[in-house]
Amino acid sequence: MEKGKILNSLGKSWERDEILSKIKIGLGTDEIVNEFIEKNKLQIKELNSLLKSEDKVLLNQVEQLATCESKLINKIRNLNYQENNENQQIINQNKISSPNRFPSNRISSFMINWSNKFVVIALLTISAIALSKQAWA
Repeated sequence: MEKGKILNSLGKSWERDEILSKIKIGLGTDEIVNEFIEKNKLQIKELNSLLKSEDKVLLNQVEQLATCESKLINKIRNLNYQENNENQQIINQNKISSPNRFPSNRISSFMINWSNKFVVIALLTISAIALSKQAWA
């Protein structure tokens, strides 16, 4: 079988929505990876035999890219956590100073804060998918 066909087949087997569903039900990352490897053992062995040294360099670069993206997501999450703590302190101070605030103001600030986070995470996910597809193409 050709490298491209094997990669496409493996890509179809590694559906991100399916993986996310498995994570949501509590499966660990090691379990998910081991299950994928077991399910696609023959294709992985065949792909490994077809890989040239420059392909292995590319795989290493894709792995480094994924590591960078993971670190970026962690840093963003930690920044958001710190910002949330600071925001919570400010909100608590405002509650003490003005107890007659309207609930709609709190709801709108909550929605603005979470929609910004959603957009950043969505953009990171889209770029990760696009970059990994380019690397495998």
